[in-house]
This record gives sequence, structure tokens and C-alpha cells, in this order.
Amino acid sequence: MVFFLGITCGFIFLALSLLHVYWAFGGVYALGGVIPTKNNENKVFKAPPFLTFLVALFLFVVAMVYINAAHIYDFTFLPKFLKEYGIIIFSSIFMIRAIGDFKYVGFFKKIKETQFAKNDTKYFSPLCVFLGIAGFLIVILGN
Repeated sequence: MVFFLGITCGFIFLALSLLHVYWAFGGVYALGGVIPTKNNENKVFKAPPFLTFLVALFLFVVAMVYINAAHIYDFTFLPKFLKEYGIIIFSSIFMIRAIGDFKYVGFFKKIKETQFAKNDTKYFSPLCVFLGIAGFLIVILGN
């Protein structure tokens, strides 16, 4: 079970990381409806390429932490802190993300009629719950 969860989460994070690299270099595929909007036109924030690339790097590191925690591969260069506590920290972050900010993102958002809000309810928040629970299960079952 731990192996399956680690492989699945690692692949998801790697795919998301590569998608963010693609966007950072100007790609537009699957870009509609991934940034929160006040109405379907005004984006809540603008994601510059550098910031998008940092998100890609973060997601890549998270993939390595999940894979490492599932004992699939030992990334020896990861700091000890990330090896010991990273999966708990990242799983918590994704569970908090699923709950949301009570306005634009998460299951308890107020703005629900935009394309992003619909995508968030249907795809993004459930994915965050899965990644959070999977991480906690890796920690619990992996010891």
C-alpha cells in the first residue's frame, strides 16, 4: 500500500511540476481555469514565469519527499529535516489547501460560479485531499 501511494503521489507531483515548467516557459495548454478569478475575467493574481517556475521546483521537491517517505528511492541529497518531517508538513499544506481560504479556493469558498471555482470543486480540492491523506497514510503505514 505504501509503495502504491508513493508511486501514485510521486507521479502526480512530477506531472504537476512538469506542467508548471511548461507554463513558466510560455505554454498555454490547460491554462484556462487554473488561477482564481473574481468573475470569469479578473484574475486574483498574476503568476509571472519566475514564480510559476518556483512552484514547479516546489512540486518536484514534494515528489521526491513522497517517494523517499514511501521507501521507493532514497534521495540522499534531501536534507534530514525534509526526510523526517517533510511529508507531514506537505500533507498538512495540501489538506489546508483543500479547506481553502473561504473566498476563492477550497471546499468552503464563497465564490463558486467562476471557471476556476468549478474546476477547484471538481478537481483541485479533491486532489489535495487525496494527496494529504495519502501522505499521512505513507507516514502511518511506512513505519
